[in-house]
Amino acid sequence: MQVTVARREPTRARVGPRSAPIGPLVHAAQAGCAASFEVLYRQLAGQVVSYLRWHRASDPDGLTNDVFAQVHRSLGGFHGDEAGFRSWLFTIAHHRMIDDRRRAGRQPQLQHDAGVDERVGWGDVEEDALAAMAPERVRDLLAVLSPDQRDVVLLRIVADLSVEDVARMLHKREGAVKALQHRALATLRRHVDTLDPAPAR
Repeated sequence: MQVTVARREPTRARVGPRSAPIGPLVHAAQAGCAASFEVLYRQLAGQVVSYLRWHRASDPDGLTNDVFAQVHRSLGGFHGDEAGFRSWLFTIAHHRMIDDRRRAGRQPQLQHDAGVDERVGWGDVEEDALAAMAPERVRDLLAVLSPDQRDVVLLRIVADLSVEDVARMLHKREGAVKALQHRALATLRRHVDTLDPAPAR
């Protein structure tokens, strides 16, 4: 079964350390280059584990390994560009997260830190502020959002996916995703203002 993702232009420029282009790495990995797949893992695993961690997955490291194991098994059937690959990767991660939630309802959760680099690309001012915060504070901030808002924020910011991709993953209209993101960032701004009020002049 082939996985086909339509080509599209990335919606936001990424900032931060320069990394190798994803597209050529994917093609090389599909041709059997183990080193290229290892580079893909190093560049993207941190974002996947961040996404799973913010969702309070029981074992972010283990689930991330499961995600990349599935990617490796199915890589031959993937067709698309860098944006399509990221969308495909996080669709797999999202499904693993949902499965983990279901299991968590039947057994205790164990929380521990991930062992990979979690540097991610961020875009707007609000997102830069989130990136600069300690993980514990980001987790507290995300707790003030509704589940739908949290899903959208994590997929848009941590996974760096487009509105189109998020809408498809969450089975929502693009307009609804934009509205959820707008309300989520407004809620986060208000919450941050209550925690760090501007000093009196």
